[in-house]
Order: sequence, then C-alpha cells, then structure tokens
Amino acid sequence: MAHGTPDTPEGIEPFYTRIRRGRPPTPAQLSELTRRYEAIGGTSPLTARTVAQVDGLAAALEATDPGRFVVRLGTKYVPPTIEEGMAELAAEGVDGVVGIVLTPHQSTMGSGEYFARASAAAGQVEPPLELTVIPSWHRTAPLATLLAARTRAALNTLGPEARAQVAVFFTAHSLPVRAVADGDPYPAQVAESGADIAGLLDLDADPFVTWSTAWQSAGRTDDPWIGPDLLAEMKRVAADGATAVVVCAVGFVSDHLEVLYDLDIEARDVACALGMAFARTISLDDDPAFLAMLAAVVVAAVDGA
Repeated sequence: MAHGTPDTPEGIEPFYTRIRRGRPPTPAQLSELTRRYEAIGGTSPLTARTVAQVDGLAAALEATDPGRFVVRLGTKYVPPTIEEGMAELAAEGVDGVVGIVLTPHQSTMGSGEYFARASAAAGQVEPPLELTVIPSWHRTAPLATLLAARTRAALNTLGPEARAQVAVFFTAHSLPVRAVADGDPYPAQVAESGADIAGLLDLDADPFVTWSTAWQSAGRTDDPWIGPDLLAEMKRVAADGATAVVVCAVGFVSDHLEVLYDLDIEARDVACALGMAFARTISLDDDPAFLAMLAAVVVAAVDGA
C-alpha cells in the first residue's frame, strides 16, 4: 500500500481535496501546491516509482518462493485504491493477505489508516480474507545498512571546505502533534532509524559531524506539527558554524514531491542562502537490495502467522 499522487496537473485539485478529507483547498492553497508540482516538472514521479517497487517486490518474492505470492497495489488517495487492490486479490483466489505499507515507520495517522481500510476491505470480499499486517519494518537490518551507504555517499560529495563542520539530519514527514499525543510509536521509531544509521557510520566519533532527527513537509494547517522543523534546524546549525548540511530522508522510500521539492529545492535554497553546502541521500526507489529486503519481511510475516 502506498500514498498515491495525481498523474496529471488536472488531478491536483481533486487529489488535494481527498487529502483534506473532502474539504476543497482555497485558491491560494491550490496555487501553492500546483506551483510546487510545476517546479518538479508538473507531476510527481511517485506513481512510476511505486509501480516499479511493486513489480520489483513481486519479482523478489517469486524468486524466493515461486508461485506462492500474488502482489497487488492499493493506494490511499488515487486508483487503484486499497479496496480495489483487495478486490483484485480476492478475484485471484488467494488464501490470505499480507498488508505492507511503503513507509518504514508505524503511525496511527499514517500506516494505521492504511491497515484500517485494508482490514475493512478484507472483510467485505467473498469469502472474507484473513489479513496479516506488518506494522513497521524500520529496524530490518538491511535498511539501516542501505541508508548508511547512501549517507556516506552524500557526505563524500562534499568538498574539503564544506566538510569542515557538517550537520547530518535524518528526516521524516511531520504529523500533527495531536496525532502522536497518546504514545504513538512514530517519533520514537524515526529516532531509532536515525540512531541506527549514525551508529553504523560512527558519526558520534567524527569531530567534524553532528547529527540529529528533524521533521519536514508539515501541513499548512493551524495545528501544531511535530518538530523540530528541518528548515529551522538548518538555520540553527548555520548560526553555530556549520559549513554543510546532509539530509537522509529516512521516512521516504522513493522520489516524490516531499523529496524533489521540499529537499532538493526548498531546503537546498535555504542552505545556499545561509552559506552552507547541501546534499541529500539517493532515494531507495526500486533498488533490488531494498526490494529483496521487503520480500524477506513479507515472507517472515507469513511464516510467523
């Protein structure tokens, strides 16, 4: 299961309305979001990236257990929906369903909403299907290894002057504070991801590097959102003498608006204005090693059930 994105500029407004739970955006809000999509080419590559991930996961599962798995995509906001994906699986005559969300961390507002819809859909097909969910997979060992290698590669793109004092941030999508107020595991899991990667790279032992967790892409609402905000943190480290910023977006598994605009354009522009170099890690996308890892997670869930 995945978030989904509009495939055409004309689809931005209905997509935005669905994200806002049926409340149409104001003209100013729609104009701002459209501008961001235009800045990355008019639409997001998320659909193509997600389809490639789904196809790659299917291939990895077939290589591991030939004939055992059928893989289908269901998205939260665009076709094919989660309900349509479940109906396709039922039509294939599967014995049960494993639900995995293409985000590493568990949250009530994020993965929890996907699983609630999947569970309801599994009970509405005939015959009803048993659903096994994978709440999170952020501590699957190969994930930290893959992201550590990408973080090291991003650090290695910096020139000698930029390497004088580097601030590394491990980021994920912010959520409203009210959504994580009752012990939601999301903030702690994101922090664990950052610590795992920093540990593999031994960043604490590097006198020229600092690291921390930050949050990005907060919504345009009046509610308070989880912080600290990445852009604010970049200003803080610049005031402390940082010469470069490296961002590893641990909460995202593919290129999309929050990476291509919020990081590659917005955060990079802030870094430039502050006199700092900027680099970010390459997204996982359809890396075969990443999809082999997901396949192992799925097999373990089935065998465990």
